[in-house]
Amino acid sequence: MNLDELMNGNLLEAMQTIVTKGVMQAAEGFSGMLGQNLNVDSPRVKLVDVTDIPGMLGGPENEAVGIYLAAEGTMTGQFMLILPYQKALDLADLLMEQPEGTTEKLGSMERSALAEVGNITSTMFLNAIASQTGISSRPTPPAVMVDMVGAILDIIVATTGGIAEKVLLLQTTFSCGERALNAEFWVVPDPHTLKPMLEKALEENGK
Repeated sequence: MNLDELMNGNLLEAMQTIVTKGVMQAAEGFSGMLGQNLNVDSPRVKLVDVTDIPGMLGGPENEAVGIYLAAEGTMTGQFMLILPYQKALDLADLLMEQPEGTTEKLGSMERSALAEVGNITSTMFLNAIASQTGISSRPTPPAVMVDMVGAILDIIVATTGGIAEKVLLLQTTFSCGERALNAEFWVVPDPHTLKPMLEKALEENGK
């Protein structure tokens, strides 16, 4: 069983519905964190080959920041927000309410702010799944990694046992005032727990 077999037609539509609710809830969480309104575009969901990810991020040797969490409970899987290094600096500035270009390196405070992004996003995503399906899971504490894109992806491959040929890509744009940041979240669900979750989502949506 793989994602190709699961994510087609109504099942992909069900995941789109879940993801949209999760991202909108995450935006509310970020707004509370920032103390000001954060807008978010409707997310786009698609399947991507793992081998295509380095090219989408500028190449395997590009320096990047990975915010990694795993989901534990009834549904298992992994979350990874991977940002080019400069984008991560820009996000840290946005989160810490600093002028763009202020952050030049990621210290403990900046890493903590980025970790909270992963924590809020994954928590809201899992809450959206629970509200749609009744299937509950919880995220592990986030880990923030600074390394080359290829090295960060190696971690995903290693922790999935190399069985994940495709991952879910969630793309959206967060904006606060005149500042905007494109974000890409990579989700590696366990197909065995994903299938019953999607089937319940279809039932809720009357498919």
